[in-house]
Amino acid sequence: MTDAVLADWRTAPVSEPLRATLGFLEQLTLRPGDVSPEGADAVRAAGVSHQALEDAVHVCALFNMIDRIADALAFHVPAPQDAEAAAPRFFERGYR
Repeated sequence: MTDAVLADWRTAPVSEPLRATLGFLEQLTLRPGDVSPEGADAVRAAGVSHQALEDAVHVCALFNMIDRIADALAFHVPAPQDAEAAAPRFFERGYR
């Protein structure tokens, strides 16, 4: 499922509420000037609660901000094998 969503969320086998949310988040990320209350209303009309949409927008905004800061400051991105090796520690201890 994840691979299908990453390949193309528009054709991935996901629910309509999730598809509507992903579309809204894409617009928020790529065309923020086009975001409108009517767009949020359409997502809610697809079956997404106000709280779920608000949560999704907060997560999207934080990831966008972190990505832009990381790009601007040239953060080091570990190689996939290094990230994979560290993953068990994060699951065990968190980021402490």
